[in-house]
This record gives sequence, C-alpha cells and structure tokens, in this order.
Amino acid sequence: MFNPRVSCFIIRPLLIVLLFFSNNRLLGQDFKDFKEIFTFYPNKKAALEDSTLYMAKLVAAPVISFSPETSLGMGIGAKYLFKFRGSGDETRTSNMPVTLQYTLNNQFIVYSGFEIFTNQESWVIEGNLRFQNYPRLFYGIGRDTPKDVEEEYNYYQALVEPIFLKQTFRYLFVGAGIRYNHVFNVDTIEEGILETDQPTGYNGSTSAGAELAVLYDNRNNILNAERGWYMEFTHGFYGKILGGTHKFELTRFDLRHYLKPFRKKNDVLAFQLIGHFSHGDVPFSELALFGSDEILRGYREGRYVERNLLAGQLEYRKTFGDSRYGMVAFVGGGDVYRNLGDFNFKNIRPNFGLGLRFLLDKKENLNIRLDWGFGDDSNNIYLNIAEAF
Repeated sequence: MFNPRVSCFIIRPLLIVLLFFSNNRLLGQDFKDFKEIFTFYPNKKAALEDSTLYMAKLVAAPVISFSPETSLGMGIGAKYLFKFRGSGDETRTSNMPVTLQYTLNNQFIVYSGFEIFTNQESWVIEGNLRFQNYPRLFYGIGRDTPKDVEEEYNYYQALVEPIFLKQTFRYLFVGAGIRYNHVFNVDTIEEGILETDQPTGYNGSTSAGAELAVLYDNRNNILNAERGWYMEFTHGFYGKILGGTHKFELTRFDLRHYLKPFRKKNDVLAFQLIGHFSHGDVPFSELALFGSDEILRGYREGRYVERNLLAGQLEYRKTFGDSRYGMVAFVGGGDVYRNLGDFNFKNIRPNFGLGLRFLLDKKENLNIRLDWGFGDDSNNIYLNIAEAF
C-alpha cells in the first residue's frame, strides 16, 4: 500500500528504544513483561473461552522517531492488531495504527495508515488518514536544483484516502476509492524562490478525486515479510466536481518481492520498485518527492521535486541466530523528471546504507530499525519501527 508514509509513524515505543541496548535482562522474560505493560487485549476473555477467536492486541505507548525531515519526534501511539470473527490462519492480521506526535521542528502529526482484511480476505480495506502541520525544505523544481538555495516553507495538510478492494482470485484484489488532499495555510519566505517561481498551487490546493486500484499481495507477514510479492497500482482522476482546485491524473505503483536466499538461515533479500507519474494541471502538493525514510534513504524528503519519479532499492536483512538482533545493508537509486520521455538511466542518483535491527515482537516479526543512509552529497539517520518496505 502507498503510504508516504505509513511506516514512518507506526508505533515507536520510547522507553523500549532507550532501554534495550542498556539492559540485557530485557532480552528475556523481563523484556516480555516490560512489553506487556503497553499491551492490552480487548477480547481476551472471549478468546480464552473460544479458541477459534483471534486474540486482538492494542499496543499503546510513548513514541519516538527521528528523521532529517522531522528531527526528533515524540508523542503517543496506538497499534490495533485484530481479525474479524470467523477468520482463521488463512486470513492475515489486520493492522490499524494511530500516532499523535510533536517534533522539535514544531510539527504536529496525526496519522494512520491502515490495512484491514475481512474474513478469508474476501475484501481488503486500506488507506491513509493524515492531519499535520509540516515545515519542508525547498530547493526549486527539477532534477538539478542546487543545494545552496535551500529555503523552508510551512503548510497544513488534511489527507483522507480509503480504498476498497474485492478479492477476484487468491491474493489478487481489484477495487476503487477516493482521495482528498487539502493543503492550506501555506507560509512561504517573502521573495523566496517558491514565491518567485510560483508553481501551480504553491500557496495551497485541494485534490479531490476517484482512484482505481489493483493489488496482488501474498506476503507472509504485513509488517515484516520474509517471502512473497506485493504489487499495487492506482490511477486517480482529479477535478473540480468533488471540490478540487485542479484537474489532473496521478498514477502510482509499488512493486516488492521478498525471499530467503539460504535454506537454513532466516536472512531475507528484499526488492522494491516504485513509480509516481502525473500529468495535467498538477498542483505543487502532488509532485513527486525524491528521498524519504522509506526509499532513497540518505536524501532529505523533497530534495528534488518533479512531476514523475522512478526509484528502486535492494536490501539484505541479516539475523543472528535466535537472538533479537539483526543488521541490514541496502542500495538503491532513482530520478525525478518532467516528461516521461526524459527518463535516462545515466541520470539515476544512487543511495546506500547500513542499519541495525532489534526484534520487538516475535509473533508479529516487528523490528525497531536504525538506518544510516548515504546519497550523492548527504547522509541521514533514521529511527523508526517496522521495516522501510
């Protein structure tokens, strides 16, 4: 699922991050007991009486994150993991996270990126909800903007994007949804490059339209897959009928593959390719952003901005026996460009990096991740929960 974001603001337990490196006792029963302080079981009594019920989890805890876009962020997060009554092992666990966060960059973020499976996965309901005040750096539009013209602008955003997908064959889902993206109260630097260039919708916009979607998802685990494919394609039509300010079309795809290269080890090789393609009267808020904590790690989100983006990455995930510790190495690259015919492999900007992992929840295979990514002339550190993809 496209989630600009979805992984960055899932749940980040502050106390666990601070303690698991410093106290080895937390790796045993004490760690399990400590984690249970933040875990609630809404249907525990019913699940104990009926073994066919899935025992739902509600994890609520202090949260912490760090990325160059947000600086240090702190707040409260909740993650609800559940299955509908009548769902067995053939139905994967539904995931509904909610995070309320404030960062040292004076941002506030309310976010949920959800993925819900009905019984026997006959339907998938996925999407994003976001309300935030977000300062962002701007360098101009295009793939060759200089770094020394950096300026900051601030805006508010309200995003609602539910998508309903019906199972047509096992793991193949087809459906549609709506997307409403309202950007307002934009604060720019007087006579800065954003005010001077004045791209369409630079001082605010509303994107309102319908999306068609196709999803193939046979991953064995939604939060941290070890095998399987994830392929999603959406195409959105935006206009003024539903209250939008611009008429344009936006196509996005996300292709991922996971495999275990060694039969007797739990190491994972993961691959991802994403695309963002827009045409028409595209507002500034809907242009593709190069760099993030999920792909092209090492570049600040929005270091390069254009209508189209194509990027990929390869990651090797190493686990150390039965311990909770792991490491990753990743490499990737991508480019933004104005017109589809402008893409050239010679223009791809590379990135690479290393990361540490700590297994927070063995049953859900959920990791805390600390990544150090490098770009052409930059490097950044990211602290989050769940894998980048």
